[in-house]
This record gives sequence, structure tokens and C-alpha cells, in this order.
Amino acid sequence: MMITSPAGTAASGSFTHRVLPYDGLRQFLDGALPFLLDGVDAGERVLAVCEAEREALLRDALGPAAAHVEFADAAAWYAHPSRTLADCLSDADDAACRGRRLRLLGDPVWASRSPLEVADWQRAEAVVNVAFRNTGAAIMCPYAAALPAGVVAAARRTHPETVRGARSVPNPGFVDPWAFCERCDREPLADPPRDADTFTIDQPDLYWLRAYVGDYARRTPLPAEDVKRLLVAVTEIVTNALRHGEPPIVLRMWTDDLDGEPAFVCEVTDAGRWAPGTGYGLIPPRPAGAASDGRFGLWAVRLLCTTVQIRRGDTGSVVRLRLALPRPPTSDANGG
Repeated sequence: MMITSPAGTAASGSFTHRVLPYDGLRQFLDGALPFLLDGVDAGERVLAVCEAEREALLRDALGPAAAHVEFADAAAWYAHPSRTLADCLSDADDAACRGRRLRLLGDPVWASRSPLEVADWQRAEAVVNVAFRNTGAAIMCPYAAALPAGVVAAARRTHPETVRGARSVPNPGFVDPWAFCERCDREPLADPPRDADTFTIDQPDLYWLRAYVGDYARRTPLPAEDVKRLLVAVTEIVTNALRHGEPPIVLRMWTDDLDGEPAFVCEVTDAGRWAPGTGYGLIPPRPAGAASDGRFGLWAVRLLCTTVQIRRGDTGSVVRLRLALPRPPTSDANGG
């Protein structure tokens, strides 16, 4: 990984990433209020990301101190794991450059997410521990007891510390971030459909490849802007396969409706094996480390696509790109 310390003055305090499990609003406030007030007292940049109900509750409990806390809507903040990670990391670096600390209370949004989205956000929670290591930021993530058991269990594996009231204790369930990511990627991908458009790439003619992919994509409901994103992403993935993989390199495209989420799918497979420890584009390269090993493009691919799934093993590598398709309009009871 190309992880470097952010430029500028180091922020005060060491990086912390804590989970706040709570059962009821009283437990939520018992953990969240001391965390936010400590930041206000220290003159830090304090940010609370939560739903409107939690924001109103926090504002009332904070009193005058609420004027020193920035609030953000959780649904908008947690729109895309890679983009959220990049924006938050930029905020932490900017605060550090100014000699301040970013203190973030981030209440993740888990309701109505598909299993694929849940896995992506859980993976993001794990890599936070690597990406923010040198920022000095303080991050606390509340998790309600009413959430699905698997979500709560994963939270204890992705946060080094657990909050109990105004104090924190080491979390014995915490696992190495890369080991957690490996577990997320252990389940095999479903086979492509038999009617998937399949093309074996024998020559590095990227102009023709983009024309081929674009022609297929434009025959689907994929919006024009997303077609442009797709072409950039596919170019990067195929280029990586040509440079670092082994033939045969095969591209497949299809549309599906996995877990009720319609998507355009593009998959690139090759017979090569990726070196361990490269991060697979999960963490944004820092400014001092532009992508000398070619992995910057994989991070950009994650930004461009709704979801990126990677599987690698003795038989080769698979990179599957998913871009969300517009949902078809629903008709009312009268057929309108």
C-alpha cells in the first residue's frame, strides 16, 4: 500500500476508531455526548453525521455547544463507500494541516441496503483503520442493538475499541483489516449468465474495445453519463490485465437484478495472480504516492462504479464491475 502521513502539521492526539453499541436513546447519548463535547472543548473540527431525529436529539442535549458542531445528513453522507472514504480522509488531512483534529460521529445507514451494499460498507469500516492511521482523527460509529445481528457482529470486528458510556475499552473481537476484507471476498461470485456477451481480448486495441463496450452498453438502460464512467473503468481494468495478468483475458457483459438492484455488469477475467498486500484499490493513494504500481487506477474504478467485486486465486483473477440501472417505473393499481 502507498500510505503516507498527510502533509502539514500533525493533528493532536492519536487516531481512534470506536464503536458505540447502544440499546435505546439514553445509551446513545451517554456515549455520543461526551465524545462531541470533548471535541468542542479542545477546539477540534466536530462533525456529527446522523438522521434528522438523532440530530434534533443531539442539538437539544448539547445546548449552546451545538453551535460548534457541524451536522450532516446520514443518507447523503453514506451514499457510496469509496467516495465517502475519500471525502472524509480529505477532511481529516485538511484539519491536520491546520493543526486541528477531525472528530467524527458517524451513524452508518444500514436500512434498505442490499447484502452487496452491506458488505461494501463493512469493508469500508475495516479499511478506515488503515487509511486514517496517520491522520490523528477520532471516529465514533454508533450501532443500534436493533440492527441485524450480522451487522452488529461485524462492527465489533472492524473497530479496535468499544465505547461504554464516557469511556472506551479494547475490543477483543477486532480483527486485522485485511483479514476482514479477505473474509468479505471469500464467497464465490455467481456464474455469469449463459447469454452474457463474451469477448476474448487478444490484442491491446483499447480504442476498439471502448467502441465495442460502449455499443453494448448503449443498448441497455444505462444512463449516458454512466456509460462514460463504464468506459473509463473498463479501460483501466483491461489495461491492468494486459500489463500484469496472463491470457486468456476475457470480457463479459450482461444486466441482472441481484437482490432487487438492477445493474449493468461488466466482468474481466485473466489467468494471472495478484500479489498480496496491494490493497486492491480499497484505499485512496495519498498525494505523495501517485500510483507508481498502477493501483491508483483501481481506486478510481471503485469511485466510478456502484460496486467492484474482486476474486483471485490459483486459477486467475476476476474483476466484476456493477453500475446501477434506473429502476423501471411502477404502475398504480389502475394501471397508470
